[in-house]
Amino acid sequence: MSSMNPVNPMSPMNSRNNATQPVGRPDLGSSWASASVVDVDADSGPGDEALAPRLRRTVRHHLPVLALYGVTKLIGFSVFMYLLDSAGEFRKKNPRFGGGAHAWDVLASWDGWWYQQIAANGYDPALVHIPGATGMITVHQNSAAFFPLYPATMRLVSECTGLGLYGAGMLVSVVCSFVAALGIYAVTVRFGGRRAGLAAVGLWAVWPGSGMEWTAYSESLYIALAVWACHAVMTDRWITAGILTFTAGLNRPTSVALIAALTVAALLTLYRRGANQAGPWIAMLIAPLGLGGYLLYVGNEMGNLGGYFALQKGGWGHTFDYGRQTLDVFTSIAVGRFDYLYAYRFEDTIGVVVVLLDLLLIPLLIRLRPPAVLIVFTILTLTLILSSQQMFGNVSRYLLPLFPLLIPLAVRMRTLSLPTLFTLLGITAVASGSYAGYALFELGIP
Repeated sequence: MSSMNPVNPMSPMNSRNNATQPVGRPDLGSSWASASVVDVDADSGPGDEALAPRLRRTVRHHLPVLALYGVTKLIGFSVFMYLLDSAGEFRKKNPRFGGGAHAWDVLASWDGWWYQQIAANGYDPALVHIPGATGMITVHQNSAAFFPLYPATMRLVSECTGLGLYGAGMLVSVVCSFVAALGIYAVTVRFGGRRAGLAAVGLWAVWPGSGMEWTAYSESLYIALAVWACHAVMTDRWITAGILTFTAGLNRPTSVALIAALTVAALLTLYRRGANQAGPWIAMLIAPLGLGGYLLYVGNEMGNLGGYFALQKGGWGHTFDYGRQTLDVFTSIAVGRFDYLYAYRFEDTIGVVVVLLDLLLIPLLIRLRPPAVLIVFTILTLTLILSSQQMFGNVSRYLLPLFPLLIPLAVRMRTLSLPTLFTLLGITAVASGSYAGYALFELGIP
């Protein structure tokens, strides 16, 4: 298998002329036989120096990444909270779905309410039909529609820290968002060096749907797992990739895209290197157990193996429809109509823009010739979401895991000076408080 070693982003040549680095690799193989980004500063083996100096170097290397993400995110989050408090609409709503004494309550509304109920009371899966129901909703909504990893983590953190479930959920999401940012940096730096990695992290902080990153929702936890699973595949750490993918399967149903991406990458590796490689086989065996196990648990408890999907369709109106709902939204908005199912004017318009932007970025990502795991994960996630009937305004949130699409933009932005890059991200962060936060929570349903 031909390969190209990625440029070390800390090398002297890279620091003098970041823009001259090669981007991508020469084939769609599943991994890069290269050192982890965490070790990019190490010039010697682990036995040649004390642990403390290596840790200090690692901290110095990653602190700017965390600072850029944190500051950018804080700007947008502050604008978002200011808009919520100024509008005050949340006070008029049912506390379960966003109302309460303070704008902070909105951050744990809708799905966040369900996650808190699961963390406090566990599951009681059942398909209970609504007598006489003839519309879209035919069964009572049930907590089993929400996967267990996030509420379980919320409960664990609450028990360990003494925080309430709301505080624990927020802590999990915020910490995981920083972990995800480090992963996005670690993947992107292999295409365009350190400055491209920083740009990708900043873009993720302001991307449409990024308002969910600091809320009591499961997005940040899932994205952190997905990013590092892809990174593990790219660096030939197959057991780690399998475990991370298994864990992601306990968090969101769209993890099927991550499972498929790992499987394709593993099969390509086995084809190129021979079938006697144990790591890819073990990863493929482990990866689907989380998702499959939870779906089987729900089906068994409901007395219907397809119980989870029946609940999603009958309780929330979510079902696979081969893209009919998406087509209806696009054709309606194109002529200025908002009379389709689950219409929310501002949120849906943002969703349409996000989908079009993602579709435009896919060819640019493919031009970089990334590993297959990134291509399959991106295309399959996009396909699954656009092929489902749902509240279309949630699309900008559901597509937030598509971090590979930030890579081509970040690679082009690496030529910007740091002051220009930071100014651009800062201005966008201010705007993101409105389009990525307020529009989702107050103008629509997140």
